[in-house]
Amino acid sequence: MPRRIHVFLAERFPVLPGVSVAAILFGEIYFLVLLTNRTAVGPVRLGGEEAVGAYTLLAFLLTLRIADDLKDFQTDKRLFPDRPLADGRVRRGDVIVLMAVVDVLAIGLNVAFMNNLGWFAFLAVYGTAMSFWFFAKAKIQPNLMLALVTHNPVQIVMNLYVISFAAYKYGIPLITLPNVAIALTLYFPGLVWEVARKLRAPEQETDYVTYSKLFGPAKPLRFILAILAVDLLTTGYLLYQLYPWAAVLVLVPYVWLVWQARRWLAGPTAFTLVSRVQWYEYAAEGTVVVLIAASLAGWGHG
Repeated sequence: MPRRIHVFLAERFPVLPGVSVAAILFGEIYFLVLLTNRTAVGPVRLGGEEAVGAYTLLAFLLTLRIADDLKDFQTDKRLFPDRPLADGRVRRGDVIVLMAVVDVLAIGLNVAFMNNLGWFAFLAVYGTAMSFWFFAKAKIQPNLMLALVTHNPVQIVMNLYVISFAAYKYGIPLITLPNVAIALTLYFPGLVWEVARKLRAPEQETDYVTYSKLFGPAKPLRFILAILAVDLLTTGYLLYQLYPWAAVLVLVPYVWLVWQARRWLAGPTAFTLVSRVQWYEYAAEGTVVVLIAASLAGWGHG
């Protein structure tokens, strides 16, 4: 079993990138709550709870990966037969055991150390419902838009888990304009990535259901750019709280992505749109992370 689990993790959820994403996501949300709410929180008090919070995100992301592969097992056997579950190199029982171990550990750590058990329970219930197609598989599975509407907001729930922890720890009101902006800003990248990865040129379409097959390439592309325009506003607002001049920085990657989107629409076989969306997200989120680090270090604040 350990060897089969290693195969699954190597191909479907590489551990080091997974740990990095969970830690960066937790830290980005956590410090944005502290830095943008203009509340006298005193010195930053890092401890074991922060490590538990980051681990919880890691466990949840891994659980979603396993649950998706289990849910899509029959579809993957037909459309993606080289995946480790679909081709039999990994057994269903292997990943179920892995999921149980990481989730039981997450539950125990949260009960023992965290101050936001209600939000953790909400996250756990939402994730469980997702794993079972919200108990409406016959309606949701064949409907790509319904699947998007029901499944994609899980990122907001994850964001709220971290926001609530930081707010409760430092006595910050849970519902504030910065916290709403944080919840949305860290949600939009996942939303646009989910849409972008299911856009293809007409000649590249297969039996796999994509947004471009349902609506053509132009409409989903306009949706992506519209969502990122809103993301531009929320991210700019948050950066303004750190450094007023920094709000304009997010314009650069957005203008670049608009240019790339026009190129893709003119020749969708030249490159995949999702690759350009990923580079945009690296640039935008990287800018936020660097400015958070600068603000924590006191640069430019006298």
